[in-house]
Amino acid sequence: MMKKITYIVALLTLVLVSSCTKDFEEINTNPNAPNSVQPSLLLRQVLYNFGENMSYEGFVAGDLLSQHRTAIDFNLFDRHALKSPQLGGNPWPIFYRNLRDNEIILKQSRQLSTLKVYEGPALILKAYMAAGLTDLFGDVPYFTAFNGTAGVTTPAYDSQESIYLDEGGILDNLDKGIAAIQNYSDAIPLQGDILYNGNLQSWVRFANSLKIKYLLRISSKVNVSAQLQALYNQGNYMTTNTQNAIFNFTNTAPNSFRLAQLRVGDFNNFVLSETMEDIMTNLNDTRIGKFFRPFAGSTSGQFNGLLNGINSGATSIALSNYSLAGTVFREDTSTLDCNFLTAWEVHFALAEAAERGLITANAQQLYESGVTLAFQYWNTPLPATYLTGNAAYNAPNSTPLRQILTQKWIANIINGYEGWIEYRRTGFPQLRTISASLNNNLIPVRMPYPPEEEALNRDNYNVAAGATDNNSINFPVWWNQ
Repeated sequence: MMKKITYIVALLTLVLVSSCTKDFEEINTNPNAPNSVQPSLLLRQVLYNFGENMSYEGFVAGDLLSQHRTAIDFNLFDRHALKSPQLGGNPWPIFYRNLRDNEIILKQSRQLSTLKVYEGPALILKAYMAAGLTDLFGDVPYFTAFNGTAGVTTPAYDSQESIYLDEGGILDNLDKGIAAIQNYSDAIPLQGDILYNGNLQSWVRFANSLKIKYLLRISSKVNVSAQLQALYNQGNYMTTNTQNAIFNFTNTAPNSFRLAQLRVGDFNNFVLSETMEDIMTNLNDTRIGKFFRPFAGSTSGQFNGLLNGINSGATSIALSNYSLAGTVFREDTSTLDCNFLTAWEVHFALAEAAERGLITANAQQLYESGVTLAFQYWNTPLPATYLTGNAAYNAPNSTPLRQILTQKWIANIINGYEGWIEYRRTGFPQLRTISASLNNNLIPVRMPYPPEEEALNRDNYNVAAGATDNNSINFPVWWNQ
């Protein structure tokens, strides 16, 4: 199911910055650094750097917010002090560094006919990363954020609505990316593509699948039914795991999953969440043995979770009483993917769209296909009775929407912040009030702007902070209002 690839992370000497600074032009014209980079190397770098960093963020931060796992120490973030990232929880520079690098690829593709093949993928990647950024933070610098070489060093914050809907925004760039690929007729191949090995039609399918995801995400604010129905009828979206936008980690550095390379204490800081344990146990979900290990004190292979957000300074935890992450995250990362988008996520999105009446389709069939694909993706046999028990589409004491979104949540473990984003959008699955909240027992609904923005882009930051109740983590983003 998971394709093997061979890649070496390109060592780039291009100086990059993760936030807008007053020295942007000077930094990026360093006479000791190259003023251009081959797009094949830069594409590989963007895909790997973004994917690797967000997979790590997914494990150490995203999974805490979504209550897949919890931290037993260094856990201010798990207690929802999101302005105090510790082992993770600062995705802002990851997005801006890679969006800025991707902009270089896009500009080169439009300046040189021999690089035209990169335009479509670069537009699709720009849409993908921009969506991840704005879904976490809301209004962000976007339309002028990558024009540092043109003198724009303190870009204004753009509304999430405009980032999604305006020309040059997420949906427009997906359409333009598809058009650029369809209009490309030269024979020069796309190189540096560790997702699809240069297959341009796979990028078109990826873009269509992203459109389904993002249209559904904004469906409470915009009438997207006709667009979703057209995409569903066309059928050119991910339908099998062989079409997933992923790359494999390896078992050896430097391309193994980062938690496999860090000291054991960092890895052992994260254990099964009580929320995850209860949901998977209620479903008799065998993937729990893939995601976690039986706790050391168990005599019969049992799993035990911990309520999120303990006060580690006042609560003594015996590690042997709780389930650590599974071997796929440390001892055998060759079977672990960096996940950009998958067929199971697309099927769950379409199932939700059908259940909500946004498209005409068989919601139960799409749901069951999504579950099957998700078990395949995680290399776990689907139990024969799974879809007729508590995980059934019309299971008692549940609803189809709850079933769809719970299954999406389970499979989204370590997939960046997706589990938390989808919870914010839908309220499923129901998360718990954490043990020792530093946010008045509220589950946050956005990431805060980082402090360097206040220091380096003060005037624009002040406007954005004022529009979010002083940069509050409890102020919803546009599509959630």
